[in-house]
Formats: sequence, structure tokens, C-alpha cells
Amino acid sequence: MSLEHAILGFLTYQPLSGYDLKKFFDESVRHFWSATQSQIYRTLTRMAETGWVDMEHIEQDDRPDRKVYHITDAGQGELLKWLTTPLNQHAVRNPWLAQVFFAHPLSDDQITALFEEHANKLRQKLELFRNGVQEVVKRRFAEVGSNRSRRLWQFTLDYGIAHLEWELHWVENALKDLHHLPPD
Repeated sequence: MSLEHAILGFLTYQPLSGYDLKKFFDESVRHFWSATQSQIYRTLTRMAETGWVDMEHIEQDDRPDRKVYHITDAGQGELLKWLTTPLNQHAVRNPWLAQVFFAHPLSDDQITALFEEHANKLRQKLELFRNGVQEVVKRRFAEVGSNRSRRLWQFTLDYGIAHLEWELHWVENALKDLHHLPPD
């Protein structure tokens, strides 16, 4: 997924400023795609140059002026093209698994701590997905979504929860087996 396509997707719901887009990312898709404010603004500039979005300058008396972006017909066409194009699988990069792979110089206690710390992070993230993200998705849906959108958003959240549950299960099982590690 490219940042451009994510932004185009958000703009199909409603015109948004760069600030609003950042909030939307953080409150809806952060569990599988994140973006910084500077990345969003740079990308919006490129997208305006390619004709995928139009920028509307809105003057405000009590605040700095706003730049609100609207998806164009060309942007709609690009989004539909991307949505109907099969995507290549991306290589998985997991720094924590790299630590595990190369952990042989550590003591058993250090290796156990590595797994326990990761399990705790997974539990926290799982709790956030089950409660916090679920509530944000509901609130955002109420602002812009249809029943169809709500269900598709829920699919992505369910995927995130299932993936975290599986990984936590795997880590907990590995923790049980750590005492069987052969000495070097």
C-alpha cells in the first residue's frame, strides 16, 4: 500500500486537511499503516502536482488558514485502479525476531526476559485493539461511514486482533519451552 493510495481512500469519505488526515490515520488504520505529519504533507503536494487531489484554501479569522484536499476524478481513477490490482507480498521485517534469532550469546534469564517483554507488549497492544481502537473505529464510522465501510473497517481490526492473539500464543508457548534450550 502506498501512502498516496491511503490518502486517496480517506478523501473518498470527505475532504480533509493534512492535519485531519494525520488524525484519521492515527484513529483508524494505525494498527496496520502509519504515517507522519511531514510524510502526509509531502505526499499531498506530490498528489496535487499529479492531479489526484485539488487543494482548497480556506481563510480563517481566529486560526491559520486551512488547506483542505479533495479527491479529483483522476484520483478516483487511480484509487480504483489500485484497488483492483493484485498486490505483491511484501517481505516481512521483524526486528524482534531478529533479536531472537541471534540471542544465543545471552543467558537463559536474558532470553526469557526478551520473550516476556515482548509478550507484555503484545498484551498491551491487544488490549488497545480490543478496546481503544474499537471505540475509535466506531466513532470515526459514525462521522463518515456506511454500513459497508463499517464492516470493512471491522475486518481489518479483526485481522489485527487475530494476528496479535496468534503471536501472543506463540510467544507464551516459546516461553514454556525456553527451559529446554541446550547449553552452548
